[in-house]
Amino acid sequence: MIDTAASGKVSLTPLAETEETDPRSQRARAERMSVTPLGGGLYEVESQSDNTYFVDLLGSRCTCPDHMMRGVRCKHIRRVAIEINEGRVPPPGKEAVECARCESVVFVDEKTAAAGPHFCDRCRLEPGEPVVDRATGDLLVVVAMTDYRANQVEVPGRDCTVAEYPTNEGYPADDPVVEVLYPIPSGLRPEQVEPRHVRRYSFPRSRLQRPERPGNQSELSDFPEPK
Repeated sequence: MIDTAASGKVSLTPLAETEETDPRSQRARAERMSVTPLGGGLYEVESQSDNTYFVDLLGSRCTCPDHMMRGVRCKHIRRVAIEINEGRVPPPGKEAVECARCESVVFVDEKTAAAGPHFCDRCRLEPGEPVVDRATGDLLVVVAMTDYRANQVEVPGRDCTVAEYPTNEGYPADDPVVEVLYPIPSGLRPEQVEPRHVRRYSFPRSRLQRPERPGNQSELSDFPEPK
Protein backbone atom coordinates (compact mmCIF):
# COMPACT_ATOMS: atom_id res chain seq x y z
CA MET A 1 0.00 0.00 0.00
CA ILE A 2 1.30 3.43 -0.91
CA ASP A 3 0.68 5.59 2.13
CA THR A 4 2.00 8.98 1.15
CA ALA A 5 0.79 12.32 -0.12
CA ALA A 6 0.89 13.00 -3.85
CA SER A 7 2.21 16.12 -5.56
CA GLY A 8 -1.34 16.92 -6.54
CA LYS A 9 -4.81 15.43 -6.23
CA VAL A 10 -6.67 14.06 -9.23
CA SER A 11 -10.44 13.95 -9.19
CA LEU A 12 -11.69 10.69 -10.63
CA THR A 13 -15.00 8.91 -10.17
CA PRO A 14 -16.08 11.07 -7.21
CA LEU A 15 -18.89 9.90 -5.00
CA ALA A 16 -22.14 11.76 -5.54
CA GLU A 17 -23.71 13.41 -2.51
CA THR A 18 -26.48 10.80 -2.51
CA GLU A 19 -23.85 8.05 -2.42
CA GLU A 20 -22.15 9.37 0.70
CA THR A 21 -25.03 8.07 2.82
CA ASP A 22 -25.13 4.76 0.97
CA PRO A 23 -24.09 1.83 3.21
CA ARG A 24 -21.48 0.71 0.69
CA SER A 25 -19.90 4.16 0.66
CA GLN A 26 -19.84 4.24 4.43
CA ARG A 27 -18.19 0.82 4.57
CA ALA A 28 -15.73 1.91 1.86
CA ARG A 29 -14.51 4.69 4.16
CA ALA A 30 -14.79 2.94 7.50
CA GLU A 31 -13.36 -0.49 6.80
CA ARG A 32 -9.65 -1.30 6.79
CA MET A 33 -8.50 -1.87 3.20
CA SER A 34 -5.19 -1.82 1.40
CA VAL A 35 -5.17 -0.50 -2.17
CA THR A 36 -2.25 -1.29 -4.47
CA PRO A 37 -2.08 0.09 -8.04
CA LEU A 38 -1.08 -2.52 -10.62
CA GLY A 39 -1.02 -0.26 -13.67
CA GLY A 40 -3.39 0.14 -16.59
CA GLY A 41 -6.25 1.25 -14.32
CA LEU A 42 -6.17 -2.03 -12.35
CA TYR A 43 -5.97 -2.03 -8.54
CA GLU A 44 -5.58 -4.79 -5.97
CA VAL A 45 -7.74 -4.37 -2.88
CA GLU A 46 -7.11 -6.37 0.28
CA SER A 47 -10.30 -6.18 2.30
CA GLN A 48 -10.86 -6.19 6.03
CA SER A 49 -11.99 -9.81 5.71
CA ASP A 50 -8.52 -10.72 4.34
CA ASN A 51 -9.94 -11.39 0.88
CA THR A 52 -8.18 -9.93 -2.16
CA TYR A 53 -10.13 -8.46 -5.08
CA PHE A 54 -9.18 -6.70 -8.29
CA VAL A 55 -10.79 -3.46 -9.39
CA ASP A 56 -10.80 -2.23 -12.98
CA LEU A 57 -11.61 1.39 -12.26
CA LEU A 58 -11.97 2.56 -15.88
CA GLY A 59 -14.45 -0.24 -16.51
CA SER A 60 -16.00 0.16 -13.04
CA ARG A 61 -15.66 -3.58 -12.41
CA CYS A 62 -14.59 -5.62 -9.40
CA THR A 63 -14.04 -9.35 -8.84
CA CYS A 64 -15.92 -9.35 -5.51
CA PRO A 65 -19.25 -11.26 -5.20
CA ASP A 66 -21.20 -8.07 -4.47
CA HIS A 67 -20.31 -6.63 -7.86
CA MET A 68 -20.23 -9.90 -9.83
CA MET A 69 -23.63 -11.08 -8.60
CA ARG A 70 -25.49 -7.80 -8.16
CA GLY A 71 -23.72 -5.56 -10.67
CA VAL A 72 -23.48 -2.75 -8.12
CA ARG A 73 -20.74 -0.23 -7.50
CA CYS A 74 -19.24 -2.13 -4.58
CA LYS A 75 -17.30 -0.80 -1.63
CA HIS A 76 -14.01 -1.82 -3.25
CA ILE A 77 -14.59 0.29 -6.37
CA ARG A 78 -15.64 3.18 -4.13
CA ARG A 79 -12.59 2.76 -1.89
CA VAL A 80 -10.23 2.92 -4.88
CA ALA A 81 -11.96 6.12 -6.03
CA ILE A 82 -11.60 7.58 -2.53
CA GLU A 83 -7.88 6.71 -2.36
CA ILE A 84 -7.30 8.41 -5.72
CA ASN A 85 -9.34 11.50 -4.93
CA GLU A 86 -7.49 11.94 -1.63
CA GLY A 87 -4.08 11.58 -3.31
CA ARG A 88 -2.93 8.33 -1.73
CA VAL A 89 -2.68 6.21 -4.88
CA PRO A 90 -2.13 7.23 -8.51
CA PRO A 91 -5.06 7.45 -10.93
CA PRO A 92 -5.22 5.23 -14.04
CA GLY A 93 -2.37 6.01 -16.42
CA LYS A 94 -0.10 7.26 -13.63
CA GLU A 95 2.58 5.58 -11.55
CA ALA A 96 3.99 6.52 -8.15
CA VAL A 97 7.76 7.24 -8.19
CA GLU A 98 10.18 8.97 -5.85
CA CYS A 99 11.40 12.50 -6.49
CA ALA A 100 15.04 12.19 -7.51
CA ARG A 101 16.00 14.93 -5.08
CA CYS A 102 13.89 14.80 -1.93
CA GLU A 103 12.42 11.27 -2.28
CA SER A 104 8.83 12.46 -1.87
CA VAL A 105 6.31 10.52 -3.96
CA VAL A 106 5.03 11.97 -7.23
CA PHE A 107 2.61 10.59 -9.81
CA VAL A 108 3.94 10.46 -13.37
CA ASP A 109 2.77 9.03 -16.68
CA GLU A 110 3.17 5.24 -16.75
CA LYS A 111 4.85 5.45 -20.17
CA THR A 112 7.65 7.71 -18.91
CA ALA A 113 8.02 6.41 -15.35
CA ALA A 114 11.06 4.28 -16.19
CA ALA A 115 12.82 7.10 -18.04
CA GLY A 116 13.39 9.37 -15.04
CA PRO A 117 14.68 11.15 -13.19
CA HIS A 118 11.46 12.71 -11.94
CA PHE A 119 11.08 15.67 -9.59
CA CYS A 120 8.27 16.95 -7.41
CA ASP A 121 6.86 20.44 -7.96
CA ARG A 122 8.95 21.78 -5.08
CA CYS A 123 12.26 20.53 -6.49
CA ARG A 124 11.65 20.89 -10.23
CA LEU A 125 12.84 24.07 -11.93
CA GLU A 126 11.40 24.90 -15.33
CA PRO A 127 13.23 26.55 -18.28
CA GLY A 128 12.82 30.32 -18.13
CA GLU A 129 12.12 30.33 -14.39
CA PRO A 130 14.01 32.99 -12.37
CA VAL A 131 16.13 31.72 -9.49
CA VAL A 132 18.55 33.21 -6.98
CA ASP A 133 22.10 32.03 -6.34
CA ARG A 134 22.12 31.46 -2.59
CA ALA A 135 25.87 32.09 -2.40
CA THR A 136 25.93 35.49 -4.13
CA GLY A 137 22.34 36.69 -4.29
CA ASP A 138 22.58 36.97 -8.10
CA LEU A 139 19.41 36.60 -10.14
CA LEU A 140 19.66 33.84 -12.76
CA VAL A 141 17.40 32.26 -15.37
CA VAL A 142 16.97 28.47 -15.66
CA VAL A 143 17.93 26.97 -19.01
CA ALA A 144 17.44 23.31 -18.11
CA MET A 145 17.30 20.91 -15.20
CA THR A 146 19.56 18.09 -16.30
CA ASP A 147 19.59 14.35 -15.65
CA TYR A 148 23.16 14.55 -14.32
CA ARG A 149 24.48 14.84 -10.78
CA ALA A 150 26.94 17.47 -9.54
CA ASN A 151 29.70 14.87 -9.18
CA GLN A 152 29.25 13.78 -12.82
CA VAL A 153 29.59 17.14 -14.61
CA GLU A 154 32.99 18.67 -15.33
CA VAL A 155 33.42 22.44 -15.04
CA PRO A 156 34.82 23.77 -18.37
CA GLY A 157 38.41 24.93 -18.00
CA ARG A 158 38.69 23.59 -14.46
CA ASP A 159 39.99 20.22 -13.39
CA CYS A 160 37.01 19.48 -11.18
CA THR A 161 33.34 18.60 -11.19
CA VAL A 162 30.48 20.92 -10.25
CA ALA A 163 30.42 19.24 -6.83
CA GLU A 164 34.16 19.85 -6.34
CA TYR A 165 34.06 23.50 -7.41
CA PRO A 166 35.19 25.57 -4.38
CA THR A 167 32.01 27.64 -4.05
CA ASN A 168 29.86 24.49 -4.16
CA GLU A 169 31.47 22.82 -1.16
CA GLY A 170 28.84 21.67 1.30
CA TYR A 171 26.09 21.15 -1.27
CA PRO A 172 25.14 17.50 -1.91
CA ALA A 173 27.53 15.86 -4.38
CA ASP A 174 24.61 13.95 -5.91
CA ASP A 175 22.48 17.07 -6.41
CA PRO A 176 20.90 17.39 -9.86
CA VAL A 177 22.74 19.91 -12.04
CA VAL A 178 20.81 22.95 -13.27
CA GLU A 179 22.03 25.00 -16.21
CA VAL A 180 21.42 28.74 -15.88
CA LEU A 181 22.12 32.06 -17.60
CA TYR A 182 22.55 35.55 -16.26
CA PRO A 183 19.59 37.59 -17.55
CA ILE A 184 20.39 40.24 -20.15
CA PRO A 185 19.24 43.59 -18.75
CA SER A 186 16.51 45.28 -20.77
CA GLY A 187 17.72 48.08 -23.02
CA LEU A 188 21.25 46.68 -23.20
CA ARG A 189 22.89 47.40 -26.54
CA PRO A 190 24.58 44.48 -28.39
CA GLU A 191 28.06 45.86 -27.72
CA GLN A 192 27.29 45.97 -24.01
CA VAL A 193 26.48 42.26 -23.78
CA GLU A 194 29.11 40.52 -21.65
CA PRO A 195 30.28 36.87 -21.99
CA ARG A 196 28.55 36.01 -18.72
CA HIS A 197 25.19 36.94 -20.26
CA VAL A 198 25.41 34.25 -22.95
CA ARG A 199 27.43 31.57 -21.19
CA ARG A 200 25.66 28.70 -19.48
CA TYR A 201 26.65 27.95 -15.91
CA SER A 202 26.10 24.68 -14.06
CA PHE A 203 24.85 24.81 -10.47
CA PRO A 204 23.91 22.14 -7.93
CA ARG A 205 20.15 22.30 -7.34
CA SER A 206 20.46 23.15 -3.64
CA ARG A 207 22.40 26.31 -4.40
CA LEU A 208 19.40 27.78 -6.25
CA GLN A 209 16.17 29.01 -4.77
CA ARG A 210 13.09 30.69 -6.10
CA PRO A 211 12.93 34.45 -5.43
CA GLU A 212 11.09 35.50 -2.32
CA ARG A 213 7.64 36.90 -2.85
CA PRO A 214 6.57 40.10 -1.05
CA GLY A 215 5.49 39.24 2.45
CA ASN A 216 6.44 35.57 2.06
CA GLN A 217 9.57 33.51 2.48
CA SER A 218 11.06 31.78 -0.51
CA GLU A 219 9.38 28.47 -1.30
CA LEU A 220 12.77 26.79 -0.91
CA SER A 221 14.02 28.62 2.17
CA ASP A 222 13.96 25.41 4.18
CA PHE A 223 16.49 23.64 1.95
CA PRO A 224 19.64 23.06 3.99
CA GLU A 225 22.43 25.62 3.81
CA PRO A 226 25.87 24.29 2.83
CA LYS A 227 28.01 23.12 5.72
